[in-house]
Amino acid sequence: MRQKTENNKLIVSQQPIFGKHNYKFMFIGLAIIALGFILMSGGGSDDPNVFSDAIFSWRRIRLAPALVIIGFGVQVYAILSRPKSD
Repeated sequence: MRQKTENNKLIVSQQPIFGKHNYKFMFIGLAIIALGFILMSGGGSDDPNVFSDAIFSWRRIRLAPALVIIGFGVQVYAILSRPKSD
């Protein structure tokens, strides 16, 4: 809710804070973050006496955290960008 004063009168506009542009990028960012966490999961062994090197794969060490960070960057962009007039 944005407020402006003109000639000692309070005017309250009922414009939404975020537009379609912002929400589109918010959902894209959430999808990227979810994909990063999905790629990060797994890699364990069913037998506790056996060590699995799968937890050190390139996908879990490099790709998944990079996707999560990129997703958070998209979220920051979605929040800070001005709503486009539709």
